[in-house]
Amino acid sequence: MLKIILADNQAIFRTGVAKVLAVEDDLRIVAQAETPEKMMMAIEKFHASVLIFSADMQPNLQVVVETARKLKTKLVLVADNGADSRHYLSNGVHGVIYRNVSGEALVQCVRKVSKGESWVQDTNESKETAENDLVGARVRDRLTAKELKIVALIVQGYKNKEIATQLGTTEQVIKNYLRNVYDKIGVSDRLELALFTIHHRILAEAAATSVAAGTR
Repeated sequence: MLKIILADNQAIFRTGVAKVLAVEDDLRIVAQAETPEKMMMAIEKFHASVLIFSADMQPNLQVVVETARKLKTKLVLVADNGADSRHYLSNGVHGVIYRNVSGEALVQCVRKVSKGESWVQDTNESKETAENDLVGARVRDRLTAKELKIVALIVQGYKNKEIATQLGTTEQVIKNYLRNVYDKIGVSDRLELALFTIHHRILAEAAATSVAAGTR
């Protein structure tokens, strides 16, 4: 049984990863952490086989690498799109994935890394998939600018009340928007919405762009 720690400040992403890994009989999530401090405590306490952690969670990568090496924990880093995986691999990380990683690739990465191999998500394959993503493009084109902003904020882990504050409206209005978004995409809740968006880069980038445009 491979023991896994998930460390990421985005609750939706942690939940999505946990959902993917939980169906595998040989993988077990023993801890989740949303801050660097809790991540380091979990590494020391659980002696996991693999730590999956985001780039945002390591103010001092060398400390994480040295602690993990001492406890024989392999490291899988969740990098920002476009980040150079070679930088992380040369500094002691064993695997590199991005937020749009598929469930199949995530499981493959964890298993390979646990055996002492290096594994990097194929960004060319991801790019090609995104370019040919007709479903993502179709959904993007069906959503309004405000709906795209709401989708982006959901992916970032914001609650309805927080989204309402950001957009200068009421929580009930956001709930109404979300119902429309769910219907247009064909999902039933915010977790499914976030996972759908993460796995369709065309939609994710459009949503992120809409938020950036709104903050200028």
